Order: sequence, then structure tokens, then C-alpha cells
Amino acid sequence: MRLATELKAFQGRLGHQFRQPDLLVRAVTHASIGTATRPDNQRLEFLGDRVLGLSMADALLGADTLAREGQLAPRFNALVRKETCAAVAREIGLGEVLKLGRSEMLTGGRKKEALLGDAMEAVIAAVYLDAGFETARALILRLWGDRIAAVEPDARDAKTALQEWAQARGMAPPGYTETARAGPDHQPVFTVRVSLNSGEAADATAGSKRIAEQQAAKALLARLDGEAP
Repeated sequence: MRLATELKAFQGRLGHQFRQPDLLVRAVTHASIGTATRPDNQRLEFLGDRVLGLSMADALLGADTLAREGQLAPRFNALVRKETCAAVAREIGLGEVLKLGRSEMLTGGRKKEALLGDAMEAVIAAVYLDAGFETARALILRLWGDRIAAVEPDARDAKTALQEWAQARGMAPPGYTETARAGPDHQPVFTVRVSLNSGEAADATAGSKRIAEQQAAKALLARLDGEAP
């Protein structure tokens, strides 16, 4: 199978030349355009998530030989979550080569956080199937680069940290409400409010509801800690 020019260029950015090019084609094929004769990347995404997880767990154990499981888990989650995978995908221009259906094309699919994160996992699986675990692990460590060394010692995401703050004080879990939505359908902007049953609240606006929730939780935590958000 011969690769299109843009996929050949992508191999250079990825740093892996596929012996089985069909694996790369499948990895960049979204479900919106997949067919019985052209499989999409969902099964590869499932596998890639596990390859990434094992590689990252091993890297974190090696990076901090004294850390306990409770310290390693939030660092691990920060490095393998969709936002991080999507950030890596953007750095190598993965969105530019995705094969999408018309509906996803029209709604800005090449820039969607979840779609990019899923595709990054699928590409990792494709490398694993093409060349084995050690090659896939080396690629992950190279692409994630300084993120592993720079991950916060306490890398809990803001929503988790806020929920733990509330639970420690016998309060109900924080509530998240979408208070506004603006922009075109293909590039919406969400405003979310997080509130505690004690009355404290904070708002944040972002290009995805998930990120807006995280930012709102971060702002409220900063306020509760007596810091500026």
C-alpha cells in the first residue's frame, strides 16, 4: 500500500516509518468515515490507550523511585488524559492528516480535543503493531518529552482536588452548570459555573465544556486558598 504525500510527511513528524502503511491509514481514519472495507481507528484507540498507560507507568516509576502509589496516580492521569494526548497530537500536526466524514469536517473535527486525543492513541497502537512495544515506548517517551520530568508532584486535576476539598469538610460534591454557550456550532465557547452547597462559586469560559469545568474548579480552589485565580 502506498501512502499519500501528506501521510508520508506525517511519518517524518512522527519519527516512525511504517513497514505496514495500512496501519497508519487506519489510525487516522475517524469513525465518521469508516466503512466495512475501510476500518476506522476505534479499535486501535483502545489498544493505544493501554500501550500509552504501560509506557507511562514504567517511566514514572523510573523517574521517582521513592514515590508512593497515591503520588504516582495523579501524575499518571495528568500525562495520559485526553488533553495531554491532544496537545502532543497538535505538536506533530496529526489533525492535518485525519480522514473525517463531512459532518466532522464542517464542525471543526481536526481541532477537537477528544478526537485528537483518540487519534493520538490510535497512532501509538499502530506503531506498536508495526514495530513492537519497545519502539512504541521509545516514541512515546520522545513525543511526551519534558512533560514526564515536569509533571507536578501533586498533579491532581482541579475538579478532583476541589471534590476532595469538599469531601474533607463534609460537604456535597461540587456542582457544574453550563451558564452560557456562544460561537458557531463548529467552534462553540462554553461558560461553566462551579458551586458548592456553602455558596462559594466561580465561572470560567473555554472552547470545550470539559476545559471550562477544570478552569472553573481551579479558579474556585484558588479563591478558597486565599489566592488570586
